[in-house]
Amino acid sequence: MEHKPHISIISPVYHAENLIEQLVEEILVAIQNLKVAYEIILVEDGSSDRSWDKIKTLCKENSNVKGIKLSRNFGQHYAITAGLEASKGEWVVVMDCDLQDKPVEINNLYNKALEGFDLVLARRIVRQDSFFKRASSQLFYNIFGYLTDTKQDQTIGNFGIYNQKVIHAIISMKDYTRFFPTMVNWVGYNSAYIDVSHGKREEGVSSYSWRKLIKLAFDNIIAFSDKPLRITVTLGLGISFISFIIAIYYIVEYYTGNIVIIGYASLIVSVWFLSGLIIFILGIVGIYVGKTFESSKNRPTYIVHEQLNMKV
Repeated sequence: MEHKPHISIISPVYHAENLIEQLVEEILVAIQNLKVAYEIILVEDGSSDRSWDKIKTLCKENSNVKGIKLSRNFGQHYAITAGLEASKGEWVVVMDCDLQDKPVEINNLYNKALEGFDLVLARRIVRQDSFFKRASSQLFYNIFGYLTDTKQDQTIGNFGIYNQKVIHAIISMKDYTRFFPTMVNWVGYNSAYIDVSHGKREEGVSSYSWRKLIKLAFDNIIAFSDKPLRITVTLGLGISFISFIIAIYYIVEYYTGNIVIIGYASLIVSVWFLSGLIIFILGIVGIYVGKTFESSKNRPTYIVHEQLNMKV
C-alpha cells in the first residue's frame, strides 16, 4: 500500500537537463533531515532538450520522484498548476528548477509553517540576478501592482510552502490565465515570510525576455483587474472637461472679436487626438471581450502527455 506523502515538492522544468539531477539530489538531502514521507513532482513544460529523459531516469531510480510531461510549452505557471493538481502532500513546496531557489531552505520554510501558518513565503533579500532581470522584475511588479490595486513584492516569487487547503483554494480558481504569486495573494490565509539566500543561476539565462514579461503583465492585468477600463473612463471624463473649458474660452474669444475664423490646424489636431483616444478605449474594451471569449471556450489550461510514478 502506498503511503501518502506528507510533503510534496513541485518544480516546473524547462530546458534544465543539466540541472535536474543536482536539484533532486539537494532536495533529497533536505528532506532526509525532516524524516517525513515525501514526493518530488517534476513537471516538464515542453522543453526541446533532454530534460524529460533525465526525469525518466530519476523516476526509475526513486519511486518518490514523479514526472509529468506536458504536451507542449504552456508556461511556468501552467506547469505549476499541473503539479499542484497532482500533489497529495499535506504541505506543498513550490520552487524553480534553476537552483536559485535553494532546497536547503525547505527545512526553514517547513519549521516556520509548523508555528501555525498556512503558508510561508521565501523572501529573497539579495537577488543574484542580472541587472536586466532585476530592473525588468521591478518594473513588472510596479506596473502590475498599480493596475491591479494589489501590493506586489519583487523579492517574493514562487518559492514557498503551502498547506493543502491553500492549494485546494488556488486549484478551485478557474481563471484561464494563471499567475501563481497573485493567486496566492488573492486566496489569503494566515501567512508568514522568512528571509532566504538566493543562489546564482547555475546555467543558461532566464526564459523571460522583455516581450514575454510584457505579455505576462498584460495578460494578468486583464485577468485580475478592471482598472484599465476605469482609467479610460477617467481619461474620457477628463478630456471632456478640458474640452468644455476650451469651448467656453473660444466662445468668449469669438464674441470679444479676437477670433474671426477658427484655425484649420487646431481642428485637425483635435480630430486626430480624439479619434486616437476612441480607438484606444475601444481596443481596451475589445481585449476584455476577447479574454471573455477565450474563457468561454472552457479549454483546459494544460494537457498532460505522459506521467511517471503517478499511482492512483
